[in-house]
Order: sequence, then structure tokens, then C-alpha cells
Amino acid sequence: MDIKTLLGQYKDGTVDLETVLSSLSTHEMDDLGFAKIDLSRRVRTGIPEVIYASGKTPEQVEKIALRMYNQKQDILATRVEPQVFEVIKKSIPELVYNPLSKTMVYQPVKPVQKSGAICVVTAGTSDIPVAEEAAITAEYLGNKVISVYDVGVAGIHRLFRSIEQIREARVIIVVAGMEGALASVVGGLVDKPIIGVPTSIGYGANFGGLSALLSMLNSCASGISVVNIDNGFGAACQAHLINT
Repeated sequence: MDIKTLLGQYKDGTVDLETVLSSLSTHEMDDLGFAKIDLSRRVRTGIPEVIYASGKTPEQVEKIALRMYNQKQDILATRVEPQVFEVIKKSIPELVYNPLSKTMVYQPVKPVQKSGAICVVTAGTSDIPVAEEAAITAEYLGNKVISVYDVGVAGIHRLFRSIEQIREARVIIVVAGMEGALASVVGGLVDKPIIGVPTSIGYGANFGGLSALLSMLNSCASGISVVNIDNGFGAACQAHLINT
């Protein structure tokens, strides 16, 4: 059933509002052939369609972004290399690029911020790119973000100086490479849900983030969940749903 027919039936009273919303959230899609843009994802899941740029050609990312732009959709793209952004900004000059997080955003009207905050904490400065992906995603979704960077266990006094600020948040994202111990330490100091993000930062025995991942998964602190290595975006989405 097309949208025009569906809305006509709603106007006539032959279908109810719940049926309309359910149908729209299931069927609203823009097919580009190489990609199918889920325009109703936000209605259905609370998280809008987001472009994962890695592995796509600049032309593919541009076509997806331009179609979303023409559909008056907000745009968030992650893992966008600078050369890809250079191509796309010619079509959409309003895009804002963050070279640290490699995110690209078009959002002319900022959403009303939720009452609760999400705190993004990093163990080291080298973990900040992943943390920034989480922070920008969380802000894009309408959350207030508190950033506390470079407070890892090698200088744990730095964490104690910021602990009251961290405790103000409703959800805490802890981003750490090396041995990934910071998630457990924070978990023993706060009464809020914690999402651990292991990063690929570390020397050889870090195994590209595997050591941090296993440390976080084996944490003895309660209330910690863990996303995949370097997945700041996934952590932000989970934190957003908790903060909703």
C-alpha cells in the first residue's frame, strides 16, 4: 500500500493511527540500487539512518548523503576519510567535518537536549578519536555530553580530580586501549551504567585492542557492558537509548 492511499484511509477513519505509524516505520525506504536508505529507522528504533563510509567509494557516500539531504534528512556519517569529505562538500557545503573523529554531520536544527548527560571518558590522549566519534554521535542524537579525557590508571590521581564531574552523568562511556583497566576502575566508583569501548591503541601484545576487549569483558565491577573494538558510534547509540 502506498503512503497516499494509507493516509487517505486514515483520513476516512478506516485505519487507526497505530496502523499508519507501523506501516510508515516498516516501508519508508529509498532504493539507490547499491544502497537502501532506511528513512523510517528513527521512528522504528529511536536511532536514525547513519552512513558508515568505510569501504564505500566517495561517489557512493556522496549519492547516499545527497539523497538524504534532498529528503530533508539529517546526516551523520562515520569513518569518513578527508579525501571523501572533499568530494562530498562540493555537493553539500553545509556539512561539518571533524578530522579527529572522522565524522561528517549535517543537522540544521539541533534536537532538544535530554535532561540526562552522557559522560565520555578516555584513558589516554590516543583514545580521543574513538571518544570523539562517541561524543559527536551522542550530541547528534540529542544528548548533553561531558568529556573527560586522559585520566587513565597510569596516573589515577587525574581520574579522582574529575570523578564528581563523571558522576553527574546518567550514562558513562569509558574508552581505553592498552590493558583496558579504566572501565573496571570507574565501575567501582560510580552507580551509573558504564559502556566500555576497547580501542586498538597499544603495543604488540595489545593485539589490536583484543587485550583491552578481554579485560573489559572480564571486569569484576558490576554494571559494565562492552561494545566492539574502536566502536565509539555503537557505544553512543546504546548510551542514547539508556538516556531516553
